[in-house]
Amino acid sequence: MGSFSIWHWLIVLLVVVLIFGTKKLRNMGSDLGGAVKGFKEGMKVDEEADKPQDSRTIEGEVKEK
Repeated sequence: MGSFSIWHWLIVLLVVVLIFGTKKLRNMGSDLGGAVKGFKEGMKVDEEADKPQDSRTIEGEVKEK
């Protein structure tokens, strides 16, 4: 059982297109693209939330009781 050749992949692609049809495959592709885009935007929001909003330093003096 060696690796698949290009002919094997073309036959698999043809069978998938015959089963699902091009319109359904196009819709699945756009749904997948939207999901990936949403995931990337969510990760960007999380990274921005992790950054400190204000980087001021509070200096003070500690007095012992």
